[in-house]
Amino acid sequence: MAGRTESILTTCGREAGQAELEHAQEIIRLCRGLSRKKLALTLCEHWGWVSPTGGLQERACTKLLEKWEAAGLVCLPEKDASRQRQSLAQKPIAATARTAEQEPICCELAQLQPVWLEVVSGREATALWSEYVSRYHPLGCKRTIGCTLRYFISSERGRLGCLLMGNAAVALAVRDKWIGWSRQERLAHLPWVLNNQRLLLFPWVRVPHLVSHVLGQLAGRVQGDWEARWGYRPVRMETFVDPAHYRGVGYRAAGWLLLGQSTGEGIRRGQHTYQTTPKMIFVRPLTPDFRAQLGSTEAMATRCVHVEQETVSKKAKAKAKAKAKAKAKAKAKAKASKPAVGDRAAMKSASGGSGTSRTARR
Repeated sequence: MAGRTESILTTCGREAGQAELEHAQEIIRLCRGLSRKKLALTLCEHWGWVSPTGGLQERACTKLLEKWEAAGLVCLPEKDASRQRQSLAQKPIAATARTAEQEPICCELAQLQPVWLEVVSGREATALWSEYVSRYHPLGCKRTIGCTLRYFISSERGRLGCLLMGNAAVALAVRDKWIGWSRQERLAHLPWVLNNQRLLLFPWVRVPHLVSHVLGQLAGRVQGDWEARWGYRPVRMETFVDPAHYRGVGYRAAGWLLLGQSTGEGIRRGQHTYQTTPKMIFVRPLTPDFRAQLGSTEAMATRCVHVEQETVSKKAKAKAKAKAKAKAKAKAKAKASKPAVGDRAAMKSASGGSGTSRTARR
């Protein structure tokens, strides 16, 4: 085996270096009967490598082990041939009558209300959602990785569309700079950023402002829905819009911020890079202090300065208030001890008579 290796970054917020590599090599040597899956689960338990929901990061660990195998650093058990065949045999989703085009819905949003988001759960509903997206979304329905949340967009006139929330892009220069992330901060806090991976209105639905209305509802409820499904509350959303086909009008109207464009370099997997085209990047915070919650050192420093300034300001205001109060109290006391005009005249008269009497006596 090679001597030392550089730190390897995984897709799930963990750095693995020489110590982890040597530990993996030792487990592989001692436990020769373990499958790749069981080996990954064992290492996850040893390293305490869990997702924000508490589950073991088996897929991410397997990916890491395969990187080491490709570099000649470890020798893994053979892949399960039956699982390989199952993976290769992913069939396209067939379009059925249940997702056929419906009568056109062309009206004002007020006439369609109420409109709501319906969380998709259960095998049947998920299969129906997938069929709709496969049939009508330009990018189709691809296998999702990691935590996801599916919605139907619904009204009393039936289903109007589909929406998918999932994992954020691993590295995005313009976004990471905007948040103020270092590499370590990004790896540690990426799960708290969601990506709106699919937004589909069915082709027979033509309702102005429906997209922005739906996105407004999403911003108001996705934290609670995600927590109910995955056990933690996200603090920011992002999405990509292809400028060759769309302008992102609905996102802008719903309060999403256009950060800039992606580079179009695509995803790198091993020695291959999957090219794509530059996309517009829209973001939507879900909490006011999302930067601090995402672990941005820069944001935390700024927040500390603001807190310190607020503390100093409060102390100065309290001091000035106490000083003004003391001054008012002293003034009131002086006023109370000072005799009235009539009293001063009487005192003066008494003083004068006393003086005359003293002179006469002298």
